Amino acid sequence: MSESRPDLRPVLRIDFPPADRLGRGKILLLELIRETGSISAAGRAMDMSYRRAWLLVDALNRMFSEPSVDTQRGGKQGGGAALTAFGEELIRRYREMEEKVQAVIADDLAWLESVRSSETPPSDTAPVVSQKA
Repeated sequence: MSESRPDLRPVLRIDFPPADRLGRGKILLLELIRETGSISAAGRAMDMSYRRAWLLVDALNRMFSEPSVDTQRGGKQGGGAALTAFGEELIRRYREMEEKVQAVIADDLAWLESVRSSETPPSDTAPVVSQKA
């Protein structure tokens, strides 16, 4: 039985100069916040610390004129997080952009797949290239 390889897929990342970026990680974090109602639970699901998840949410909330996530501090009812209407729209539009990119370059991806080496090593065993001249 032959081992199947993952399909080639484009990865959409949008740079907001000078330093902000929007990509699949932040969008996945938003989706997980929607599912869990919690920044910490969403971060755990992505194997990241609460601090890292919070920093990403903070960056998202500062990138746009409207926040993506609304938070509530802990207390009797506990804290929590919920997506705003803008956050929901951001997810929807990002996922649509991914679909559009995939559709537009489908022929090119098929060509790349047809010329892809069957001996491509896993990424963690790629040869190390020396930096010495």
